[in-house]
Amino acid sequence: MGDKLKNFLVRTASGAVLLGIVLAAIFSGVWGYGALLLFITVVGVWEFYGLARAKGSEPQRCMGVLMSIVLFFAGFVPSLYIYNVIDKSELLVDGLLLLMLCAILLVLTFVIEVFRNRKTPIYNIATTIMGTLYVALPMATLMIIPAILNVVIYCSDTWIPWVFLFYLLLVWGNDVFAYLVGVTMGKHRMCERLSPKKSWEGFAGGIAGSVAVGAIAAAVLGGSYGVWIGLAVVVALSSVVGDLIESMFKRDAGVKDSGSIMPGHGGILDRFDALIISAPFALIYLWVVMMFDII
Repeated sequence: MGDKLKNFLVRTASGAVLLGIVLAAIFSGVWGYGALLLFITVVGVWEFYGLARAKGSEPQRCMGVLMSIVLFFAGFVPSLYIYNVIDKSELLVDGLLLLMLCAILLVLTFVIEVFRNRKTPIYNIATTIMGTLYVALPMATLMIIPAILNVVIYCSDTWIPWVFLFYLLLVWGNDVFAYLVGVTMGKHRMCERLSPKKSWEGFAGGIAGSVAVGAIAAAVLGGSYGVWIGLAVVVALSSVVGDLIESMFKRDAGVKDSGSIMPGHGGILDRFDALIISAPFALIYLWVVMMFDII
């Protein structure tokens, strides 16, 4: 068996396992979905700290992971309120407690660095906080996005697994079509310094693919075509930026992959980089749609 065939089989098997885990989590309900995002948060933050250490920084990995978990639950709790798992009074109390705990941990990060006696304290604190914001904050928003989609489009307060599945397909559709169009028609490089294979033709193909998925989502789920297609454009544009950002981090650290948790695919950040950066932009878009009642 040749190396290329072996790598292809390993990559395919690993991808199938990942897909199975994601589908099982999504269709198990909001708690399973939350557990999946929490896992991505913890592993993703740990991988980011690995990249930072490759550049000579010494982030406070355990403190950063702890802060990330607290920040993630700051998004998880409001989603439970939307799904009527907790009432409004509990949301306020729990939200304030989480914010206070996050603030305490943030201050402790500075205090701990005083006693670590490292050579680059500013660099260490910066990368510790940056890992939390880069990974945990978007994962927290991903807890809220399906809930808002349910409320805005379907006027539902129950978990609808297909909503997030199609949201995920917006990101994957962008990736797949960008790759296919880029390989077959790509001539004009987008950002050769960070990603030599990305082209403007692939960029356009990715947007078209994501828009097509958005239209299919509206047709299958019976939602608003305008909202889904608008979401697809936002996700496609921000996904490309997310991919370039992670490429920038890896090139700066001098590594090929962010980790090795998935054979043939690399790390969590390698697989979910586009999803991470697109989530905050998607949340802002849905918030505007909800606030101005754009359906």
